[in-house]
This record gives sequence, structure tokens and C-alpha cells, in this order.
Amino acid sequence: MSENDTGHYIILVSVHGLVRGTNLELGRDADNGGQIQYVVELARALARHPDVWRVDLLTRQVIDHKVSSDYAARLEAISDHAFIVRLPCGPRRYLRKEVLWPHLDSFNDHALQHIRRIGRLPTVIHSHYADAGYTGSRLSALLGVPLVHTGHSLGRVKLERMLEHGAKRETIESQYNISQRIEAEEQALDSARLVIASTQQEVEEQYSQYEHYQPKRMEVIPPGVDLERFHPPKRQDPKPGIGYELARFLAQPRRPMILALSRPDERKNIETLLRAFGTHPRLRDMANLVVVAGNRDDVAAMDRGARSVLTNLMLMIDRYDLYGTVAIPKHHRPEDVPALYRLAARSKGIFVNPALTEPFGLTLIEAAACGVPILATEDGGPRDIIKYCSNGMLMDPLDASAMGNKLEEMLGDTGRWNHWSRNGLRGVKKHYSWDSHVKKYLAAVKRMQGGSRKKMVEARSRLPMVDRLFICALDNTLLGDRRAVLAFAERMRNAGQNIGFGIATGRSLDNTLKVIKENRLPMPDLMITSVGAEIHYGHKMVEDVAWTRHIDHRWEPEALRKVLDKLPGLKLQAKADQHRFKISYFFDEKKAPSYREIVRRLRQRDLHANVIQSRGMFLDVVPVRVSKGLAMRFLSVRWGIVPENILVAGSCGNDDELLRGNTLGVVVANYGKELEKLKGRSRIYFAEGEHAWGVLEGIDYYNFFGDIYLPQEESALA
Repeated sequence: MSENDTGHYIILVSVHGLVRGTNLELGRDADNGGQIQYVVELARALARHPDVWRVDLLTRQVIDHKVSSDYAARLEAISDHAFIVRLPCGPRRYLRKEVLWPHLDSFNDHALQHIRRIGRLPTVIHSHYADAGYTGSRLSALLGVPLVHTGHSLGRVKLERMLEHGAKRETIESQYNISQRIEAEEQALDSARLVIASTQQEVEEQYSQYEHYQPKRMEVIPPGVDLERFHPPKRQDPKPGIGYELARFLAQPRRPMILALSRPDERKNIETLLRAFGTHPRLRDMANLVVVAGNRDDVAAMDRGARSVLTNLMLMIDRYDLYGTVAIPKHHRPEDVPALYRLAARSKGIFVNPALTEPFGLTLIEAAACGVPILATEDGGPRDIIKYCSNGMLMDPLDASAMGNKLEEMLGDTGRWNHWSRNGLRGVKKHYSWDSHVKKYLAAVKRMQGGSRKKMVEARSRLPMVDRLFICALDNTLLGDRRAVLAFAERMRNAGQNIGFGIATGRSLDNTLKVIKENRLPMPDLMITSVGAEIHYGHKMVEDVAWTRHIDHRWEPEALRKVLDKLPGLKLQAKADQHRFKISYFFDEKKAPSYREIVRRLRQRDLHANVIQSRGMFLDVVPVRVSKGLAMRFLSVRWGIVPENILVAGSCGNDDELLRGNTLGVVVANYGKELEKLKGRSRIYFAEGEHAWGVLEGIDYYNFFGDIYLPQEESALA
């Protein structure tokens, strides 16, 4: 496209689950809930607006015979200007979200390549959920593009609820990687220029639990509902197929329908609803209960959580002898969902959401759009929906007796039922349409844009001609053995014109140039210095001004020093080791607060920095957009060198991010303990040789100067 093309280019990121444009598998498992529908409908709605040029929904590519081949397609058009873009992310098979964390850097590298193919920077990157928050914050930092974030559900809230219900912290951690999820959410909140929440309660009661809670950057924009799919019943509507399926269960199918629709998840609290129905004789005489809890072929073959919920439901039906009055169909299709709501509306029934907690409640506005009054848990989204639509009642989700009484009360008053039905139809059109959502969304984007960015342009350099790039750390990696340094220098000079050479170091530029000269190293094509705070190119070491502008973001060195200088165990390094974008300390582990405590104190004061600890004795504090790894990925995008053609060598903690992702890595034998956690990754080779001998060993291992050897992606447990 040309520079003159106008209109927003919006990237949505939703990594986990199974995402496609039609026949969404909602309720298949815990990873395929309302978020999947939200992002697909948001993409379509944004793309309809005349001010939007293109919307790309980035998600994970899944190539697995156990799921549809739809999820293997790299590109799916879901409207004229909206596309699902599926990117490789670790193993090809379908994985639950809790095991995706090690592969998200790889997802980011593929995302950067996609953006380069498009040839235009996005207006915003909008991340959905914690895993996408992790990727979105890094993409935002690399591209200098504002980040919008939507949490959907929050780790701190989940942890709190599970602890309240008696779960052990260790069990929660092992099953859900909850600390990693919470840290990713903290990073997303730190990076985001705008956080979109569905309800005010979400802002005030849930996000307020986070260290990076900044309500001035948060805006409540409720999701919309597709009013073409979800509408009241019409006289000419034929009886839907799902109606015949329900009739198999029900002795008197014309009775009012109490409808519940959710995943078979303990948190959805379906068992309490069934208990309310089963222990309330008058309610059983006046209505049928229809529970649509995902799709199943064999309960015994489902995952443990779903199996437990469904088994308990079946046992309760038998205990209360509810045969003929309760339907739990085995299968339903996406088109059956609006049909179920309309069946409930025709029967003068009620839609119930008994979830223990409900951040929003998309099913509630779908039901309202079809004219069905609602009874919902007194939490989060339902409060706002009832407030704006006046179409039902709230309840205590743990009080089965009161739930049954309210259902009887609602079903027993036809006049009030009609009033609620009309109110719901009006309220949804006014407050919960996608057109209304997009209007508010784009207004918020316009407020935070702050000027347009030009396409990245290539400077004059040898780098556009190279097809691969070797980047090496200096101290304790390349340096340390004089003979090895000389051997490396000779090898590099004879490597060929297609191989670029770069240095990545914590040293200043002047100090680095001095070391290069002293050790008779070839002049690098690029240098990343001061732990990523500066990038320079060519023999004249021309500064990358775009990178400098990019990283000068929320950087308050004086305020940072005011906090850090007072801490015990931290001592400023020499003036020569300081930089306008780097504050360097000696770190005494015995006297200083923990790394986590230092980060916490900065966050509480709304100070934004990347804190890097290395070799147990050094602490570098740099802007949030600064690290060797971020600088390297910026270079990858700028020069069009794919990560698989970049080899990096390191030895200590500030090399950690440099080594991750789709790049090839080598760790020399004299590495610091901080890198031990990287062992076992297929694209990080731990050499037997120390210093430059280990570097040369890594070059040979990958045959980097010939036909590059690419190890297979590491596997993960599903």
C-alpha cells in the first residue's frame, strides 16, 4: 500500500483457544468461552467502520488432526476488511493456554514478520487476556505503537476466589501458572495507553488489586451483541432443530423454559441452579429446566473439570427424579444458540446466569436481545446490565432456595414478564450494540494517538545486503581468552559479505569501541550498547535516532534514583558506566531488598522501568522499552532479517531476553546461574567451550556460515 492510504490499521491479539470466523466452538473447553466470540465480532464491527482500513486478528495456528483443519489456515477473511491471521507458536498441536507461555516470544517474532509483510505500522495493538498482554506489550514496545488491553478475566481475582474455596496455592500455581499470568497482566497494564473494561466494577474492584492500577487510563466500553443473529422470535419462524432435540427430554415441552447456557465449569455454578429447581416443587410443576453445557460425546472422555460437573448434574437429576422436566442436550451448533433464546422467549421463560463471578455476561445481553428476561448473579456485569436494561433480577448465586423463589416469582407474573422483555430489547439496542461499541472505541483511540508514525525506512548500511546476522555479548562471552578472541576475529573476517556482525553489551559506546580496538575485533555492522539503550550502525557508528525516540517513554531517571539510592545493598557504579537511559548499581544480595521487592516499590510509585539483575552482583535500571532483546527484535524488523537467521551469544542475565524466541542462541560454558532456566530449549545451545571458544562452537553447531541448521521447536505438555 502507499503512504497516502488512510484509515486505521488495527491489530487484535488473542492467542489461545480455537478462533475462526464461523461455527465457533464455544464451550468446547475452558479456553473457548465468550472471549473468542468477543474478538471475532469486534474485528468485524471495527472493519465495518469507514475510518478503518484493515483489522487483523492475530491468533495461534493449530495443525492437529484432533481439531478442524480450519485452524491450520494462515489467513481467513471474515469480512471485506477483517482477517484472522494464524501464526506459529510452539508445537503445532492444540494446547491449553497454561502451557503456551514458553512459546509467546516465538509468536511475537512471527507477528513482527506479518506486520512487515503488510508494510504498515498498526494504529494500535489491542491485546486480549494475559497471554496476549505479554505479546502485545512487547510488540507495542518494539514498534512504538500504542497498546490497548482488555483483560477479560484477571489472575489476581481468580487466585483470590480459588484460595477462598480452599485450593492450595501450590496446586493453583502448578495447574494455572498463576504467578506468570499475574506478572504478564502487570506488564500489560504498565504498557497500555488504554485499558478497556466491560463494567465499572471491573475497574474499581478487580483492576484495583494490581500494582499498575491507573484508573485514568481505563475506560468502560461494554461489548456488543450481533442484533442480526440475536432478535426476538417471529411468527413465521419454523421450529428449530434444537427444539426437537429438547423434546426428547421433556414430557411437557410447551411449559415455560428456564434456560442456562455455559461451559461445564464449576465456577458457572450450574449445580446450584439444578438444586434450586429440584428442591422447589411448585417450580417443577410450572416450568422446564434446559441446561446447555457445551458439547459432549462421552462424559468419561472429557477433561476432569467438565467430567466432574456433568457427572454431578446427572446424579442430581436422578436424586431429585427430574426426568421429563430437565433437558441437558449432548450437542448443539452455533446457530442453535439464538434459537434457544427465542424458544425461551416464546415459552415466556427466563434466562439464568448463576455463575459465582461474572466479569460481564455476554449471554445475558444475547438473551435480552431475543426478548428473554434474566436472572443473574449479583456480581460484575449483571449489575450494569440490569441497571441499563431493567429486564430482570439479581440473586445470590449460593442461595439455592432464594434462587428457586425468584424464578417462581418471575414466571408467575405475565405482566411484569412482558415489561422486562420490552425493556431488554430497548436497553440492548441503546447500550450494547457493536455500532455503539465501535464509536466509543475509535473515539478513545483518537484521543490517545498523539500523531501519526511514518513507515520505517532503511538507512544506508551494509545490513540490507546481509541475509543473516550474528550478535554477540562482550564481557565473559566474547572476551576472556585472548587466543580465542583472535581465532574468532579471523573467522569473522573470512565469513563472507552475506553475514552481518553485531555486538550487544552493557558497556557504553565509547568503552565498547575502545575494547574492540584493543582486541583487534572486526568493526561491527551494528552495536547495541548500554544494555539496549543505544543502537549504532556502520563504521561511523551512526545512532539510530528512531530507537532513541522510541525508548524515551515514561523514563524518569531522577525519580527512579530518588527511590533506589536510598535502598541498602545498592551502590552506584562509576560515572562512566552510567547513561542517560541506564542507571547502574553494584548489587549486594546479602543487604539489598529482593529483585521482586525493588520492582514492587517502583510500581507503587507509578515509576516505569525495566530492572535487570545479572551475575548476582549488578543491577541495571533502564526504560521499559529497553533491553538487549527488544533492541535486537527492533533490528530484525527494521532490516528484514528473520529471527531464524539471527544467531545470538551470551553468558549472563541481561542476555536472557536476547536468547529467547525464534532466534538461534548459544550460551558459553562460563555462564551465570540466571541462564540455567534456559537449558533444554531446542534453539539455545549450551556450549562446552568458554568465552570465544564457546561462541565458535555455537557457530559450528548451527552451521551458521553455511546452510543454517534449525532445530525443531521444543514440545510442550498439553
